[in-house]
Amino acid sequence: MRRRAFIALLGGAAATWPLAARAQEAAKLPRIGFLGTIPPSIGSQWMSAFERRLAELGWMDGRNIAIEIHYEVMSERWSAIVTEFVRAKVNVIVTHGTVPVRTAKQMTSEIPIVAAIMADPISTGLIESLAHPGGNVTGLSTETIDIASKRVALLREIVPRLHTVAILGYVESPNVVLEMREAEAAARKLGLDAIPLEVHRAQDIAPAILSIGGRAEALYISADYFAMTNHASIIVSAAALRLPTIYLTREMVEAGCLMSYGPNFPDLFRHAAEDVDKILRGAKPNDIPVQQPTKFDLVVNLNTARAIGLTIPESFLARADEVIE
Repeated sequence: MRRRAFIALLGGAAATWPLAARAQEAAKLPRIGFLGTIPPSIGSQWMSAFERRLAELGWMDGRNIAIEIHYEVMSERWSAIVTEFVRAKVNVIVTHGTVPVRTAKQMTSEIPIVAAIMADPISTGLIESLAHPGGNVTGLSTETIDIASKRVALLREIVPRLHTVAILGYVESPNVVLEMREAEAAARKLGLDAIPLEVHRAQDIAPAILSIGGRAEALYISADYFAMTNHASIIVSAAALRLPTIYLTREMVEAGCLMSYGPNFPDLFRHAAEDVDKILRGAKPNDIPVQQPTKFDLVVNLNTARAIGLTIPESFLARADEVIE
């Protein structure tokens, strides 16, 4: 039987069962504690890829493993969820995003942590090196900072007379601060001006974007759980100014963003399942090198292009991995 807890998606309302009670039912099974930090409407697609790969490796939830799945978009709840995992003595914790991984690492130094997604984990202190993580964290590094320049270049390629790009970022996240700096530097190298839009809370998003009306011709959205959780506000505000937008994941393009360029996230979650398999079979996190993406996708939303009056060259569309119409 599936054991899922969908927590605090709107306004902090929550419904969950005590982990201890459920743990008694599956005391003899290895347990995986999964903390999803974006809405299930997006995160469940990635989780499905994770579970399918686990099944291919011989692990079936309710049969020979027990998976405790919590979705929580409110960051102040993450430490409480991880505390429940620690008390229940799960065999491995799986999560995604630099800040959630850091939260889990602060709560336990003993339980292995597999990060399906983390940006620049060395400079943010999550691991010592890719080859030898040096602690209880392993998983995938998404290279969001390294490919920031590529996303800026894509905007320049398809936006006529692009002079200024606005760069939106949730500056409470350390990897976002690094990415914003990289995106600004990339813009300058291309002869563009950059306007940083630093936000600290969801209420800051619309005013920040609307403030650049007439001052920027495109919007770069830094990659983070915050942007995914608040994608509607970002997309609506950008559409009001008819701004072309670019993000990291195809899910944002499905929601109305103009385009995305970044790792294939279902593929990352499949690799995370492989790390979990190794841990369940006795490997230590420090012995599992942190991997980097091998598959990148360029996705374009033609409906959004038409809505903002932008004509995308056929040669550009031919290079896209997916075109949404």
